[in-house]
Amino acid sequence: MFAFLRNRKPGSKISYQWGDDCLLIELGNNIQPRIKILFWAEFMVTIGMATVFLFKSIPFSSDVLNWAGGAGAAALYLMSGYRFLSRMLYEECLFLDADSITIIERTPFAQKHNRYLWREIGPLHYIGKEEKTDHPLKGRCYDYFGFETREQLIQSLHQEGNLFFNHNGLAIRFAKGVYSWHAEEMVNMMKLYTGSKLRLGMEWARMLQEHEWGDA
Repeated sequence: MFAFLRNRKPGSKISYQWGDDCLLIELGNNIQPRIKILFWAEFMVTIGMATVFLFKSIPFSSDVLNWAGGAGAAALYLMSGYRFLSRMLYEECLFLDADSITIIERTPFAQKHNRYLWREIGPLHYIGKEEKTDHPLKGRCYDYFGFETREQLIQSLHQEGNLFFNHNGLAIRFAKGVYSWHAEEMVNMMKLYTGSKLRLGMEWARMLQEHEWGDA
C-alpha cells in the first residue's frame, strides 16, 4: 500500500519505516532474558505435568478416569503451547498517520489494532518501571531467600508498557520493555513526523537533558 523507507538504528531492535504519508514503528519483542527464562520454566513444568497425566492414562480403555486424564493432558499441552508462544513471539507496532496513532499487538494467534485520534489523546508520558515499596529485607545481609529480587522479577513479569497517554480518562500503556534510551530515540522520530500533534509530558525535557549530559 505504501512505499516504505526502512531505517533501524545500530544496536536497537526498533525499526522505522517511512511512507509517503505515514510512519510505521516496529518495536519487536523486548522481553528481558531473565523473564524469558521464567517463561521457559513455566512451559517445561506444565509440559511435565501434562506428560505425567498422559502416562497415567495409558493404555486408554473404557475407564472414564483414563479418558479424563488423557483429555486433561491434551488441554495442558495446548494451554502451555499457546501461553508460551503468545509471550515469546509477542510483537508491538505503532502506525502513525495524519489523524491518529494505531497500536498494533501481534502474536502467532491474534492481532489487535487500537486506533486513537491525535485530538483525543493527552500528552505522551514515560513511566518506566513503576515505583514499588521496597521489601523490608532489601539491603540486609540476611535476605537469604532473595525476596527483593523476587519482587523485582514479578514487577518485570507484569509490566504493561513504559509509555502511556490518557484517552477518555483511561491510561493507554504500550512499548513493553522499551526503556529510556530507546524511548527517547522513538519519541524524536514520532515528533519528526507528527510535529505539534504529539504532545509530550514534562518529564521528557528532564530525560533529554540528562541524556545530553551523559554524552558530554
